[in-house]
Amino acid sequence: MKPLVTIESAQTPDGLLALKKRDEHDFLITVGGRVLMTSTAHRSEVALGAVACKRLATFASPRVLVGGLGMGFTLRAVLDRLPKGAKVVVAELNPAVEQWCRGPLAHLTDRAVEDPRVTVAIEDVTKSITRAANSGLEARFDAIVIDLYVGPDAGTDKKDPLYGAKAVDTARRALKSGGIFAIWGEAFDPGFARRLEKVGFEVRHEKPGKGGLKHVIYIAQRAGS
Repeated sequence: MKPLVTIESAQTPDGLLALKKRDEHDFLITVGGRVLMTSTAHRSEVALGAVACKRLATFASPRVLVGGLGMGFTLRAVLDRLPKGAKVVVAELNPAVEQWCRGPLAHLTDRAVEDPRVTVAIEDVTKSITRAANSGLEARFDAIVIDLYVGPDAGTDKKDPLYGAKAVDTARRALKSGGIFAIWGEAFDPGFARRLEKVGFEVRHEKPGKGGLKHVIYIAQRAGS
């Protein structure tokens, strides 16, 4: 097996963000030496995008928010389920990640980030959600898809800015009636599922992996108006 070689990097508050390559289809992204994602293992990311947007295929112009660009696999799955009239906003903290998805990683997702339906916003996804929640109906989303390297878990505080009680209620208000809030996690957390249900979501979850530790996808649907 060929060794991994760092081909690009950028400093972040969490440490050095690095893009590493072994061959044309084998990439790693790390931060502070911690592996965030790989191009060879993305089953759950694809499943996340697919399940979040399945119901939107027949909509004329659905609006979707994706939190976290990563290598673009979730975005690719989202786009593959949406009509030509869709609008997709991707909230990504690190501009280097967007550059990598337009450059050395672009071929992995058929240049998903360059799709005309896509707008990349360099900002915290919580800001995108809060803005939609506090605006009119036209600003709400038909789906919000969260694919961050830190998902909800048993240690997540109820006041967490993305997975806490107030945060999930804000996400509910940022969705249109029937809208989907889909979140990736490393393992199922009953506490997070209860918080979603408490604010009015109808919640189910899936484990799309095979063998060993299976990542989880939460699918929370907003009911009512």
